[in-house]
Amino acid sequence: MERERILIGKIPSILWGTPSDRLYLYVHGQHGCKEEAEAFAEIAANYGWQVLSIDLPEHGERGAETNCFDPWHVLPELAEVMIAAKRRWKTISLRANSIGAWFSMLAFEKERLGSCLFVSPILDMQRLIANMMRWADVSRERLEQEQMINTNFGHTLSWKYLLYAERHPIAAWAFPTRILFGENEPLTERSTAEEFVCRFHCEMTVMPNGEHWFHTPEQLEFLKQWTHTSFTCIRAEHRD
Repeated sequence: MERERILIGKIPSILWGTPSDRLYLYVHGQHGCKEEAEAFAEIAANYGWQVLSIDLPEHGERGAETNCFDPWHVLPELAEVMIAAKRRWKTISLRANSIGAWFSMLAFEKERLGSCLFVSPILDMQRLIANMMRWADVSRERLEQEQMINTNFGHTLSWKYLLYAERHPIAAWAFPTRILFGENEPLTERSTAEEFVCRFHCEMTVMPNGEHWFHTPEQLEFLKQWTHTSFTCIRAEHRD
């Protein structure tokens, strides 16, 4: 399929598909990259959409960067990407994974988005950090004292990050949103997802035995079919 590598400021990006006035902005999660958007872009193109995917700090072509995969670095970059997108596309929708969904909800709360498709989204960062502190047996007092604590499950706990999450909950999300959630999701509790869906009038599909990372052939096929179904529903809604 057609792809064009571009820079938005300093942000390496790929524009997928033939010209259209409709765009999906693809925001990857941790350990992701702009190239992973290809499978989604191939489906989106069949429904008349282009896709713009980007490398967030410390990811993809920016892998040499350090200490900047956090909201105070990522959100200004997402705002820059959105400004560039609004100059070129009439309709902008969002496809985001994991922490990319959380970053996007913070960055785009006041934008005018079309449909939003979230896969394994982080919906309550404060709660996730609290859970990770419990898993690592780290108290709030210890984290405040040490500021940064490495864990044995690969995540670094940060006092600054905890305070940010507490001060910036997802308080509003007014866009039509569909969520794909794995039954065995380890990072966002099912009750948290259900509360979010109820509060913001979203739709959620749960994959039996699904995980946070959709990567097995069975999971990827489920993701593919969910994406097709989502586009079919979106098209029908726009006709109405």
